Amino acid sequence: MGADRDEFTAFVVAHEAALLRTAYLLTGDRGHAEDLVQTALARAYRHWGRVRQADVPIAYVRRLLLNCHLSWRRRLWHGEQVVEALPDRAAGDWQDAYALGDELHRALDELSPRARAVLVLRFYEDLTETETAALLGCSTSTVRTHTARGLAAVRRVLRPETAATTDGSPA
Repeated sequence: MGADRDEFTAFVVAHEAALLRTAYLLTGDRGHAEDLVQTALARAYRHWGRVRQADVPIAYVRRLLLNCHLSWRRRLWHGEQVVEALPDRAAGDWQDAYALGDELHRALDELSPRARAVLVLRFYEDLTETETAALLGCSTSTVRTHTARGLAAVRRVLRPETAATTDGSPA
């Protein structure tokens, strides 16, 4: 069991930061992202023998992360609203980049959990449509549909000048 623990610890050290970034993009909240990663890694540890024998163990754990997130979203009370007072936008390159990131997170918050997951997997994790479909357990046409609808929704939320920079074409 000591070798399994060492192997799992090495896996966590190698992949925890990437899993946390993905979880943050899925949840939009660092605390929830940390809880999500912890839950997924706890499940992975309980079934480590199966996880480590997977063709791509990180894909297996990423799937656990996604399942935990979707399960959490289904249980979420829909009456709960998180409201933040946004500061005035300051001038400057880093401030503009930060403001764009903030707007993008707000746009992602408007999406359904499935559409948000598709966009995160496709454009942050850089998975193909086929890989995304396999991870989500759906068809590639469903991935294409969620991608198109999700990108359209994000463009509607972003300001017109930032919407034009998301794919190089005007909104």
